[in-house]
Amino acid sequence: MINTLIGDIGHASVIVAFVAAIVSSYAYFMASRAKVEATGDNSWRNLARGAFYVHGAAVMMIIFALFNIIYEHRYEYYYAWSHSSNHLPVHYMISCFWEGQEGSFLLWIFWHVLLGLALIRGGRKDKVWEAPVMAMFSFVQLFLTSMILGVVIGDLKIGSSPFILMRDFMTDAPVFALDPNFVPNDGTGLNPLLQNYWMVIHPPTLFLGFAATLVPFAFAMAGLWKGKFTEWVKPALPWSHFAAVVLGIGIIMGAYWAYETLNFGGYWNWDPVENAVYIPWLVLVGAIHTMIAYRRGKSGLKASYILVIASFLLILYATFLTRSGILGNASVHSFTDLGLSGQLFAYLAVFAVLAVALLAYRWKSIPTTQKELATYSGEFWVFIGAIVLCLAAFQVLFTTSIPVYNSFMGFIGFESNAALPADQIAHYTKFQLWGGVAVAVISGIGQLLWWRKGNQGSFLDAITLPGMLTLLFASLIIVLSKLGVLNETIDNPVYITLLVAALFSVFANLSIILNLLHKKVSLSGGAVSHIGIALMLIGILFSSGYSNIISQNVSGMVYSREFSDDINRDNVLLWRNSPVEMDKYSVSYHGQFQEIAGVPGYVNRELLFPTADEYKAIARGPIKAKDKTYFETGDTLEVVSPENIYYQVQYKERDGDKSFTLYPRAQVNPNMGLLASPDIKHFADKDLYTHVSSIPDPNEEKEWGELQEYEVTAGDTIILNDYVAVFNGIEPIQQVPGVALEPGDVAVQADMKIFGERKNYHAHPVLMIKDQMLGRVPEEVADLGLRITFLNIDTENNKFKLGVNASQKDYIILKAMEKPFVNVLWIGTIVMSIGFVMAIIRRNDEGKKKPKAAAPKEKRKVQAA
Repeated sequence: MINTLIGDIGHASVIVAFVAAIVSSYAYFMASRAKVEATGDNSWRNLARGAFYVHGAAVMMIIFALFNIIYEHRYEYYYAWSHSSNHLPVHYMISCFWEGQEGSFLLWIFWHVLLGLALIRGGRKDKVWEAPVMAMFSFVQLFLTSMILGVVIGDLKIGSSPFILMRDFMTDAPVFALDPNFVPNDGTGLNPLLQNYWMVIHPPTLFLGFAATLVPFAFAMAGLWKGKFTEWVKPALPWSHFAAVVLGIGIIMGAYWAYETLNFGGYWNWDPVENAVYIPWLVLVGAIHTMIAYRRGKSGLKASYILVIASFLLILYATFLTRSGILGNASVHSFTDLGLSGQLFAYLAVFAVLAVALLAYRWKSIPTTQKELATYSGEFWVFIGAIVLCLAAFQVLFTTSIPVYNSFMGFIGFESNAALPADQIAHYTKFQLWGGVAVAVISGIGQLLWWRKGNQGSFLDAITLPGMLTLLFASLIIVLSKLGVLNETIDNPVYITLLVAALFSVFANLSIILNLLHKKVSLSGGAVSHIGIALMLIGILFSSGYSNIISQNVSGMVYSREFSDDINRDNVLLWRNSPVEMDKYSVSYHGQFQEIAGVPGYVNRELLFPTADEYKAIARGPIKAKDKTYFETGDTLEVVSPENIYYQVQYKERDGDKSFTLYPRAQVNPNMGLLASPDIKHFADKDLYTHVSSIPDPNEEKEWGELQEYEVTAGDTIILNDYVAVFNGIEPIQQVPGVALEPGDVAVQADMKIFGERKNYHAHPVLMIKDQMLGRVPEEVADLGLRITFLNIDTENNKFKLGVNASQKDYIILKAMEKPFVNVLWIGTIVMSIGFVMAIIRRNDEGKKKPKAAAPKEKRKVQAA
């Protein structure tokens, strides 16, 4: 019988979490009523807190139950079977947890629980905000928990449960008709592309960013609800910074995962799923700027409301895009539809209607200032920057939403065949590049005016030095590129404009930091963030705009007519052990390697004898790494990932003695075809990015030529497929890899030395008598395209018969490109994050200070819009 206890506990915990979210949201709503607040009655508040604590405990129990079915390989559950397998290490089991939709929703719910507990703790000190903010929080949890509820009422399905049994999910499978208690021996495994350490930390970071956007949204909604139209900005601002930095780091983590795992040659492909996260981040950053402007100059409150609400709704829209299946084939890594599209749309629609209706209802009550923003005021340029960010977000949103537009038109009875741009990278880049120019210029000008007196004279004084340094460094870079110091000549006017704008932003913000050092360094968080963004723009400019493919096919031949023109043009064919000149390197391919548990680096497959269990191999010889022996001949080894093959590619500078070795990875997946991941050589000024474009199909039987027989004696020299070989004789052996010898069985191996172009090889084909039957274990020398078989022994004449087959030598087709100054992008990310953290610390410190009472004469006049 199948033990369903853990699944029953998990599903019951989902129901408890759902009900507790309902109770908490209702109780917090009741606690927020004016009558309750006036009497100081805490009963509703205490009930709401208790319900939220129960909700949190239930969520923890759901997480425990789901991870248990993955960790314990409980393949009676569909989630465990479809996302994990027996041989996954624990850290990849964690990735399995959120690979599926249900697990990712649960991750999102988990972060909301932690953030909610933090808000409750803060609410004990300031009870003004706890009830209205947590009412919104719990209401969101209600909807999210419903996504994993897995309850069917008639024809209505509410949520998709991660605890559904295989036999209930695959009701039409014949195996369950024969045996309802059937449990598979292994799962289908984690998506090969997700078996990467970045996929262990990227999703949790990204979902924490998703979750954190709810906090400023909840404060904004609470401010509208309770009529506290201005007070909400102060507590919401540090949370907005936190959400922006976490979401930004999560996006960059995903970009770096793509950079070192996928083979499209970059870190950003403008895929709809990438865009769906990028859009709300831009809007959220715009919201932060308008909130800061309001805190300083009491202007931009309405814009802050709009952008904070929009950032959260865009997160919900991104969720709908990526999980409803509406993108279809438009995205390479969106989730498939689990039948939740209607529920996801309802989730988006409820909060969109609620937020827009409440904002519209309170719009005239939101205070505005009569003061006009002067051109030389920092607030003016902050608003311009926010507008630029929103325009950039709208451009991406408009194009990404084309599949949604087509679906909607079909829903109302009109046919629409609007298509996404054929070259999406070029389409987005031509707009976003100018957005980057505007952001860089505005961030420089805005910071100078923010910290200077708002007049033309002081601005001209402030801009003089950054402007001169910008022109100096930009000119120097352009001249150096024309002199050949850089790989590419910088002569594209658009790229030059972006370079000048980014350098100006760096120097302008650096001047602000230097001026603030004698005051208080924590005040410079904004300037540090802007420098980070400018560095990111410079890194993107050089690494993408001047990426250089060095693996050009100069042989004059077409590798295959089935290949695209790009592969035939931008790749080199490498025969095993045959060097090829490529740019300034001599490049050669030297065989296939695999990961072996307990051995650093990779092990040549020639030293591994395969067994019936693909995760086990037997050492053909000593397994060494850096002169240390880890295994002896005949030892059983554990293969870490048998599907992954690492191809040893050696680079040697033609004009120098420097050399290095890369191991790009590839596997042929039965469902996904060739999955190639690059290996990257990092230099100070560039990355050398190398990946395999094509390999011989490992599933096809290798074609061997006609068997050539040789009769030899010890010491004879023969020619095998143009290679000189010496037969040294035979020797008895006590064990044969993969064969259990019994008493009375006899096994001998030939000892041959073959002289290759690059190194010498030893071959040991085996001849044995087992159970009075003749058996042979041939030796394959893949480097040389040889298979040697020990055929027979002429004991009377002391002669030995060998059989040799020849085949086409092993090869790979390789693509290599240089990514100049890509490190500047990653450094810029770190600098930007540091600036955000500095801003969070500063805003938290401001929040702890009690506001000073203003004299009546100092009070600003405000009026309703």
